[in-house]
Amino acid sequence: MAFHEMDVDTIWLNGEFVDWEDATTHVLTHALHYGTGVFEGVRCYDTENGPAIFRWDEHLDRLYDSAKPYELDIGHSHEELSEATLELLRREGLESCYIRPIAYYGYHSLGVSPGDCPTDVAIAAWPWGTYLGEEALENGVDVMVSSWRKHASSQIPTNVKTTGLYVNSMLAGEEARRNGYVEAIVLNKEGNVAEGPGENLFMVNDGEIFTTGPAQSILEGITRDTVITLAEELGYTVHDEAVISRGQLYTADELFFTGSAAEVTPIRKVDNVEIGAGTRGPVTEEIQGAFFDLVERKTDAHDDWFTYV
Repeated sequence: MAFHEMDVDTIWLNGEFVDWEDATTHVLTHALHYGTGVFEGVRCYDTENGPAIFRWDEHLDRLYDSAKPYELDIGHSHEELSEATLELLRREGLESCYIRPIAYYGYHSLGVSPGDCPTDVAIAAWPWGTYLGEEALENGVDVMVSSWRKHASSQIPTNVKTTGLYVNSMLAGEEARRNGYVEAIVLNKEGNVAEGPGENLFMVNDGEIFTTGPAQSILEGITRDTVITLAEELGYTVHDEAVISRGQLYTADELFFTGSAAEVTPIRKVDNVEIGAGTRGPVTEEIQGAFFDLVERKTDAHDDWFTYV
């Protein structure tokens, strides 16, 4: 869905609510040329208790942490950004939506050093459905192992969410889609599994759950952390710093992606090799059910993970 087709008309920009069409930036903005921005993607769910942002505080903490290596001074407190976001959702009348906070070096000079470039901060929100397709949650997705590798944390920090780094994700994802797949899996420089272009990856074998950790050049996803917690509460053993080889993907009992956008999405095939029975596996289905029961507030568990609008 294109933005102009959405019933949204306001963005919070540098402390003010502005019309959607007026939330613009100069073509010589530092971040446009060098990828010097940090951002988050957060979901708000329409729950039985009203709209609720899922794990907002953790996302906001990561935004500030992401800014540190780039010496970006966000210039607004957690409280300011939280209140701005809640007010934005109220103004737009949004119940179920996706929220995008972003902070980036703005327009002043165009050397590689940001120098005296200001930090611009914006928050937008819009309705956004299932990230990998409506049928993906039930039927799973077909993915391919990308020829593009994930950069190492010794090259660019992988534990922060930076705009420029998503060139790597875009290349991997588009390669997959050109070849008829829904999404990619990206290996790290050692040739082991890192993650998806915008998702963390989980593997199920013999009733135990494995997911790659920070040493494998992943972004430690907040949905990843949620799923680890839920899986352990369901009684599963979770290995959260696993080393997963490419070959293990093909012989796994089950595979699934997690992410704020992807939520919990089963993987049906990797490189046209069926995973398990080629359908959503029982462990994935149980964890997926627990996740959606949680975010739709069909359970009272983890109420502190929700910020109600």
